Amino acid sequence: MNGRLAGQKALVTGASSGIGRAVALALGEAGADVMVNFTSAASEAESTAAAIRAFGVKAVAHRADVSDEAAVAQMAERMRSELGTIDILVANAGVQQDAEIGHMTLAQWNKVISVNLTGQFLCAREAIREFRRRGVNAAVSRAAGKIICMSSVHQIIPWAGHVNYAASKGGVHLLMQSLAQEVSRERIRVNAIAPGAIRTPINRDAWDTQEAYDRLLKLIPYGRIGEPEDVAKAAVWLASDEADYVVGTTLFIDGGMTLYPGFETNG
Repeated sequence: MNGRLAGQKALVTGASSGIGRAVALALGEAGADVMVNFTSAASEAESTAAAIRAFGVKAVAHRADVSDEAAVAQMAERMRSELGTIDILVANAGVQQDAEIGHMTLAQWNKVISVNLTGQFLCAREAIREFRRRGVNAAVSRAAGKIICMSSVHQIIPWAGHVNYAASKGGVHLLMQSLAQEVSRERIRVNAIAPGAIRTPINRDAWDTQEAYDRLLKLIPYGRIGEPEDVAKAAVWLASDEADYVVGTTLFIDGGMTLYPGFETNG
């Protein structure tokens, strides 16, 4: 444990697998107590919490649908009850329900917007309420609280066949910036991470075969797919006082995908 986040309390949503799990583990290794949020994968969430506790910190798994206002409020209350407060929110929970626009249902649209965008709003609102109640605790951080919104390269890259997902991440971008503008004077730091292609279960079809992997690499100038740990290391830094002057920024972790490599030879 390197102690950069010692004494702090973190909530990571969607933390039973993939990026969320890696972030939760990294925060725990850095000294934070962690609430591991999940919706359905209880055994994976409990396994993640156990792995975090092995670093000598506290960790609890909590089932909650982040798009449910009452469930988010109950999660925040349990966080205060069992861990004392919240210093760090990583709003990571997200889903994809892909379809060509002519076949996308309203249910598919609403589900993705509700989890990916409304869920981040509800979690951020609860975190900010707690940051304001507690104020700055200089013993653990120079900030009153830190929020990291998990976005995507698709907040700026259009994605045909995924209009609900791209719209949700475009919304996350301005949600993050608007929150940062509103609360930064209270020493609350709000930022975002926008991953590109990361090796997680949600996008297994894009990397699970050599043919798919080679096709994916055409979109990544750096020549490799990202790993969940690439995102996790950045999340620890953004949550730490080393990033104390970083406010309202999106950190793209994408191997250069947002450089639009299709145009590297003049298009």
